[in-house]
Amino acid sequence: MIAIIDYDAGNIKSVEKAVDLLGQESVVTADSEEIFRADKVILPGVGAFGDAMGNLRRTGLDDVIRQVVRKGTPFLGICLGLQLLFERSDEAPGVKGLGILKGEILRIPDKEGLKIPHMGWNSLHLEHGGRLFRGVEEGAYVYFVHSYYLKAAEEEIVKASTEYSVHIHASVEKDNVFACQFHPEKSSDVGLSILKNFVEL
Repeated sequence: MIAIIDYDAGNIKSVEKAVDLLGQESVVTADSEEIFRADKVILPGVGAFGDAMGNLRRTGLDDVIRQVVRKGTPFLGICLGLQLLFERSDEAPGVKGLGILKGEILRIPDKEGLKIPHMGWNSLHLEHGGRLFRGVEEGAYVYFVHSYYLKAAEEEIVKASTEYSVHIHASVEKDNVFACQFHPEKSSDVGLSILKNFVEL
């Protein structure tokens, strides 16, 4: 059973649909017991860092997430779900992230000819043998929607990166924690392969 955490941050339906497409049983929930019982947990989300952290704290889901991670349950953050795993974000000065991984979320710098938010398909450079990318080709294209990007403090946890005005850490993995800045659930066959690798861990 895969628990998809519901914390009013949008984009949950498409993640649920993609998991169903892979033939996996899933539940969209904010219930801590259901989340603890799950074999795997996904934290999806689009929206603002500050609001999302406020929702997680208000419902106690921030502690639930930390406990799930400590327990060793495979955990996947997607888009905003990736950003929340880190320590802080330019989007919400003074608001602490979950701090499960070390690093910060910075605004994508303006660059002539590039639109922000970054919306669209970008190719991935794969590195450090990420388990999510087993069978995925170097340079595979995935779909991004974001105005802020990850700069991880530990280079070795970065498993995929891309370029858009700046060098972007697009996916990370540390122990049982995985995260993607892009949307695997909107990234066609490549994205489904990535999700399949997660559900088969």
